[in-house]
Amino acid sequence: MTEPAKRRHVRAVPPNAGSRQLATIHASADDSPGLLLWQVTNEWQAAQRAALKPYELTHVQFVLLASLTWLSSLPALANDGPVTQQQLAQHAATDPMMTSQVVRALAERGLIERTQHPTDARARALSVTARGRELANRAIVAVEHCDATFFAPLGKDAQHFAQQLRALRRR
Repeated sequence: MTEPAKRRHVRAVPPNAGSRQLATIHASADDSPGLLLWQVTNEWQAAQRAALKPYELTHVQFVLLASLTWLSSLPALANDGPVTQQQLAQHAATDPMMTSQVVRALAERGLIERTQHPTDARARALSVTARGRELANRAIVAVEHCDATFFAPLGKDAQHFAQQLRALRRR
């Protein structure tokens, strides 16, 4: 075993240290990338919820509405026909069942239209209404301002951070 591999398996607290100790490899909670990611994600989500509240959108509603608006504007996709729920879920990296529920809610609000796909009887064709496009364009200003404020402490490293997140994304 290499030296770094050995260090990864060394426990900060020996397993027999007593039942009040956590048998972790980290000397501090601040050394755990997973815990830090979870904590920062919770803070970021709270900031996004606050930014989207005036628009009466949840974050997932915003992501799907903005994603559909984006996908609908792509010339390559337009040539392939309407955007499907499956394409939307894949683009947004959301669960297909949850996507279906949120899409229904957005359709009930008149922000998108959900119709039978013209060539695939199993698929739903999605389109953004004028009202939905207008809302997505107003809300994205708030979301991007929220992101700029939240990630400002990273300064010029924000783009590198985004690159690292893309490396972790499993798509």
